[in-house]
Amino acid sequence: MGELPTTFDEWVDNFGDWQKMVGFDPAWIGDFDLSIKFDWERAGEVIEFGDYEGRKKWERSLQIPHQNIRDGLLSMITVQGDTEFASVEQQKHLLESAPSDYDRYAAARIMAEEQRHGWQMCYLLMTYFGQQGAREAQKLLERNAQEGSRLLGAFNRPMPHWLDFFCYTMFVDRDGKFQLGMLSTSSFKPLAASMGPMLKEESFHLGTGANGLRRIIKAGVIPLDMLQRYFNKWVSTAHDLFGTDSSSAAEWAYVWGIKGRWDERAKLESGQEVFKTSLNEESRQHYHDEIVAEVDKMNGLLPEGTPPLYVAHENFNRDIGDYANKRYMVDGNAFEGSDEKWANYTSEFLPTSQDEEDLKELFKQEWVEHRAPTRMMIESGIGQIKA
Repeated sequence: MGELPTTFDEWVDNFGDWQKMVGFDPAWIGDFDLSIKFDWERAGEVIEFGDYEGRKKWERSLQIPHQNIRDGLLSMITVQGDTEFASVEQQKHLLESAPSDYDRYAAARIMAEEQRHGWQMCYLLMTYFGQQGAREAQKLLERNAQEGSRLLGAFNRPMPHWLDFFCYTMFVDRDGKFQLGMLSTSSFKPLAASMGPMLKEESFHLGTGANGLRRIIKAGVIPLDMLQRYFNKWVSTAHDLFGTDSSSAAEWAYVWGIKGRWDERAKLESGQEVFKTSLNEESRQHYHDEIVAEVDKMNGLLPEGTPPLYVAHENFNRDIGDYANKRYMVDGNAFEGSDEKWANYTSEFLPTSQDEEDLKELFKQEWVEHRAPTRMMIESGIGQIKA
């Protein structure tokens, strides 16, 4: 990787080295524009919550009154950027095994947008946080999901096939929507102004996941009990991404005004009380309710009398928080039984090595409803792999 950048243009040069390192061909993004975008109007002028409510939003890092607030902002921006580049590293190999040209376009566009989001975060680091920001921006290009060195465990997980990809974009990218939404009212104006364009692009990621899963159900090749196990795998991963319960970091972020609640402006307008000690749990519950509604829509595609798909309880298969590494069933109740019985239980409700083997044969069939790319998709050049 190149030397520590002193300007954003120098960082962009290093970004090209990152693409080569992870094996991402820049031609795959076609005519997509990797540019910096702000929605200053949506960001607002006045700090909306926390101890600095009513003051002018901070437009430069030197306006931020305390170093611990600057450090908190730097960490948030760094983590957000880290997840964007990690997703590309997790997914880029899938372009070669896309079920159709339509799906290859969708995956390549998602990866292009994730790279732009990473650019946006690195622009903030380079522009507003001096040498410390430059160091963090450079580290974002040095860590690698393929080596397991990304900041959040979920973004180091392998994604070997397209069933994982559709579940990931449905469930994990939807967590991303919530995280971006909670930053959209930040007291640091450049961060808040970054969120509007990112949220618009994120909607395509969610749509790709939801539509992909609906197309799988319509094709009727993947057994529903197997599909449910992959739901359970990625839903529990997404539940973890909301962080620890009773998080002091989330509480301080709210006190400082740098990260709000989901739908913060509507909650403020309605006078909804703030429970600062349970902000992560509140956001996780909003997310859980949303994916329950989405899966209920999918159940409308199932033949009459078929057992419905569901969303596992927040306690199940957790690696972070109060329920981490504890034995809870998909309905949220504690599991009572021996180690052997627990192993049998998890093999029924989480993907197994046999599932992975069976999928290799299922993928040889028309396992996802076919969809042809539009002329616009083809002309964009996004996702086109030259022989």
